[in-house]
Amino acid sequence: MEGEPTLRLRIFDLNCWAIRYLSRRRRERVRLIGDTLRREGFDLVLLQEVWSEQDYSDLKVKLAGCYPFSHYFRSGVIGSGLCVFSKFPILDTLLYQYSLNGYPYMLQHGDWFCGKSVGSLGAVQGVTAPLLSLSLQLHAEYCRDKDAYLPHRLVQAWELAQFIRHTSKAADVVLLGGDLNMHPEDVGIRLLRGWAGLRDAFAEAAHFEGCKNGCTLVPDNCFTDKSELLPFPLGIRIDYILYKAISSFTVKCEELKTTTGPAPGTDIPFSDHEAVMATLHIQRQGQPAGATLGTADPALADVVTEARTEVGAGLRAAQRQRYSSGRMAVLALLLLLLQAAAALGTLAGLGAEQPFPKLSFCLLAFLALGVLVLSTGLHLFHTMEVKMLHGTEDQMWMVLRALQERP
Repeated sequence: MEGEPTLRLRIFDLNCWAIRYLSRRRRERVRLIGDTLRREGFDLVLLQEVWSEQDYSDLKVKLAGCYPFSHYFRSGVIGSGLCVFSKFPILDTLLYQYSLNGYPYMLQHGDWFCGKSVGSLGAVQGVTAPLLSLSLQLHAEYCRDKDAYLPHRLVQAWELAQFIRHTSKAADVVLLGGDLNMHPEDVGIRLLRGWAGLRDAFAEAAHFEGCKNGCTLVPDNCFTDKSELLPFPLGIRIDYILYKAISSFTVKCEELKTTTGPAPGTDIPFSDHEAVMATLHIQRQGQPAGATLGTADPALADVVTEARTEVGAGLRAAQRQRYSSGRMAVLALLLLLLQAAAALGTLAGLGAEQPFPKLSFCLLAFLALGVLVLSTGLHLFHTMEVKMLHGTEDQMWMVLRALQERP
């Protein structure tokens, strides 16, 4: 509506790839990111993979003058890596850690140890609009052809959509930025757009400037693994800024930009990901729009069905792994019991002298005990995985039934 107050909100989102001792030129890049943020003066900054709290503290000190409000979200063994800097007051914060987040024995990937999460903060009020801002990262893909983590990532996308639906009721505008590790037409992204009602800033932008197709993981970046991008010569878009208006506000994306390689005046980029920068116009309408479910959407039903199918496939795989680990635990326990019976028989003089050398007997016992402990741990983990996948499948079925029955 003409004459109503308008907020022009500038957002910066970046996966910083700041892994202590592992990421190349990490400290130099973190300083470069801080210098750029201080110079550009964005309204809201959403960062992922800031694994070192010292890096966050350095950024907080450097940016205190232009971003007086900030928060670092802690979770998992090594931390979520999520942090937010804001010009607007932060009213409250909430961290939700996904129920499934990869496998603890996949040490080379490490997603389980960082406790992938979504960090939520309530902020005001450039324009009297309470903002629900979300910074997040979903489980990495690693191999698109044989994506063992797809069910986990879909559970995360589903929980994220549910999280938004249930926590955004007191907000007028929802802003989400992060590394979703999904291509634009993957089922998880379509689930967020359809079920959570989010709009993609790249698709909605009146003006775009940056890498072709908005890609944020590109072969030209000196830090990317070129072999992973061979099927995608132009790169892939896995970092997003999504948004929606809930009540009496409208949100329009005026401009979207991505960085395109080395930062100005340097020979290195900020990260192995390109940064995403959006300019949004938030304006109050005359009357509250209200939050209605609307009519049944066949396309949304198809998306939920597809997601439920993938989750179901993951559930069956988890059940097989639970059975295998449980059987291995039982076999290891039986071996230990047999050894214990043989040892007790020898001690009691009920049998012949121990036929095996003591060293071999002890080594076999330690091996059986190690297998028992490991397989029991795996069995418990996969039991929890089965419960989470089964619960998500049930939720999706209820939503699908509601969509199909809606007039």
